[in-house]
Amino acid sequence: MRLSDNEKRDAIKLLQEGKPLPDKYRFLLFTDDREVELAWNGKTQEVCNLVLPFQTIEHIDEPRGERITKDNKQETFDFYDPLGRQIKGWTNKLIWGDNKLILSSLKNGPMRREIEKQGGIKLIYIDPPFDVGADFSMDIEIGEESFTKKPSVIEEVAYRDTWGKGADSFIAMLYERLKLMYGLLAEDGSIYVHCDWRVSSHIRLILDEIFGAANHQNEIIWHFIKGASGNDRFGRKHQTIFWYSKNIDLHIFNRKEIGVAYNPETIARAQRGEARYNVTAEELEERGKNPGDVWTDLHPVQGNSIENTKYATQKPESLLERIIKASSNENDIVADFFCGSGTTLAVAEKLGRKWIGVDLGRFAIHMIFPRISGHKEELVLA
Repeated sequence: MRLSDNEKRDAIKLLQEGKPLPDKYRFLLFTDDREVELAWNGKTQEVCNLVLPFQTIEHIDEPRGERITKDNKQETFDFYDPLGRQIKGWTNKLIWGDNKLILSSLKNGPMRREIEKQGGIKLIYIDPPFDVGADFSMDIEIGEESFTKKPSVIEEVAYRDTWGKGADSFIAMLYERLKLMYGLLAEDGSIYVHCDWRVSSHIRLILDEIFGAANHQNEIIWHFIKGASGNDRFGRKHQTIFWYSKNIDLHIFNRKEIGVAYNPETIARAQRGEARYNVTAEELEERGKNPGDVWTDLHPVQGNSIENTKYATQKPESLLERIIKASSNENDIVADFFCGSGTTLAVAEKLGRKWIGVDLGRFAIHMIFPRISGHKEELVLA
C-alpha cells in the first residue's frame, strides 16, 4: 500500500463518515489501473438487476390465421389464435416504460430465453437525447390545430431528474444502460450510438470502457448538406455515430448491401478497360462504392417529406436503412431503446428484421403505431 500517514488518516475518516474516497485513492490502492477511464460523481459498476413483468396492452398484427398456397389450397397455422393473433414464435415488441428497468427485465427475466432462441440481438441503434437540461415539451399538430404536449409526471421525473442535473447525471444514466445493452447483445452483434458535439467525447470513453477500444469499428460522421448557421463560429453541420462490435472477429458487415453508386464516368472508364484496378464495370455496378465513414448523401427529414412525423429529433429512414443493412441480416433482431418516432422499427419491419422498441414517452409509442402499420400494409400490397 502506497499511502502516507496523512492519506491513511484521511481515508479512514472519510470511510467512517460514509463518504466516497477521492479519485486519487483508486490509483494508490489498486495496481490494475485502467489506461484511460472517464470518472464522474457517483460512478459505480453496479447495474440494475430487477425483473418486472411485461403487460400486453395491444396486438398490432393483422389477422393471418390462414393463407392460400400456390396450388389454391387453404392452409392454417397452429401458432395463431382464432382472431389471427400470433401465439407462438417471435412477436415484435413495442414497450412503454423506463428503458433501464426494461433492459434489466429483458436481460435477467424469462424474455431473455425468447430472445436467445432467435439468435440474440444482433444490432442495437440508440439515439439518446443529446441536449442536457433540455425542455422535453413538444409541439403537436392535429388537423389545422396545434398545441404543446407537456411531459407526463413519469416523463417529468425521468427526463428532468436524469438529464436536467447536468453532465454527471446524463453520463451515469447512459453508462448503466449501455452496460445492460452489452449484456443483451449477441456475440456477433453491433451497437450504433448517435450523438452530437454536446456529449460525443463522453460517450466515446464510455463505449471504450464497456465494449473495449479494440472493438471500435467506426466514428461515422453524418454530414448535413443544409442547415448550418452561425455568425460567430463555423456552422455545425454534422452529428456523430459510434459503431462498436461486441467481438471484432465475429461482427456482421454486409459490404454489398450498403454500396453507393459509382460516378458514371468511373463506370465508363471500367467499360473501356481504363479502371485503376482490375475490375469490370458490372462488378462496380453490382457492389457499389463503399460510402466511407463520412455520410454526405443522406439528408435530414424534410418538412414536406411523406415520412415526416413532426417528431423533433426524427432521423431519416435512409440513415437507418444503411445501418440495418450493414450490420444485420433478414430475421435478425434489431433493437432501439430510445426509439422516439420509431424510424428504426419502421425500417426494420420494411427490411424483414425482427425488432424491439422502447420509449418512455407515451406520445412516441402512439406515434409509432401508424408507421409500423403503414409498413405492414406496404409489405402486404407488394
